Amino acid sequence: MNTTISTIAQAIAVARQSIPPAEARLLLAYTLQQTPAWLLAYDDTVLDDSMVQQFNTRVARRAAGEPIAYLLGMREFYGREFYVAPGVLIPRPETELLVDVARQIVDAGDTARILDLGTGSGCIAITLALECPRATVTAIDVSLEALAVAHRNAEHLHAKLELRHSDWFSALEGEGNGECFDLMLGNPPYIAAADPHLTEGDLRHEPLAALASGADGLDALRHLITTAPDYLSPGGSLWLEHGYDQADAVRALLATRGFVDILQYKDLAGIVRVSGGVFGR
Repeated sequence: MNTTISTIAQAIAVARQSIPPAEARLLLAYTLQQTPAWLLAYDDTVLDDSMVQQFNTRVARRAAGEPIAYLLGMREFYGREFYVAPGVLIPRPETELLVDVARQIVDAGDTARILDLGTGSGCIAITLALECPRATVTAIDVSLEALAVAHRNAEHLHAKLELRHSDWFSALEGEGNGECFDLMLGNPPYIAAADPHLTEGDLRHEPLAALASGADGLDALRHLITTAPDYLSPGGSLWLEHGYDQADAVRALLATRGFVDILQYKDLAGIVRVSGGVFGR
């Protein structure tokens, strides 16, 4: 990249040759610790060499395919900014549907016991802890790296919840008669291991363990649906995000395990992405 760049306007002009202008503005704003709006107001500001070098490096990494969320270290979810890092799945807008479904079940004044399965960045659990402050929220993940990011987000957003290291339900076993929750939800890995999309775009930079799950992508979903009732209170419910083409399979798994009142919810594109039901009613 041209090293004679000296102003904000010039930096953006050169960067947009390899990445979208909006992304260039985000990366430069992050580099300067300013806002994109500030860049527009002061686009004739002269940049020092170190800032130019940092910006050029980030632009090159983005042009090579690195997710912009990792470069910025942040991603918005449900109107809040969450820290993200390469060890966690990047929060996605479609996962907000899972939170919407949970909020239909647990209102702000409810004292429900909630379990977030595979919390990653903590975006689901933390959002529910903030939206439903009387609920008791527990979040589990097998990745210590993910739990560290979730802990940072909980502190940053002043959310009260319990974070626990657990390979799905393993940390809940052997505790008396077992822990019971009124609501379980999660965004488990659900992509087939051989799916070519795993080596494309942002996905190739995200943790594979948070994305892929067996030959048909249903291994984690099968395990959660099979095992969750052992930790659900009577009348408790389980809600899971799944792939765009897995709605029928997930509904069948839920029904076979004995879940009733099964419902499925579509995302903004009209695709069923969340399924769940009640157990023990």
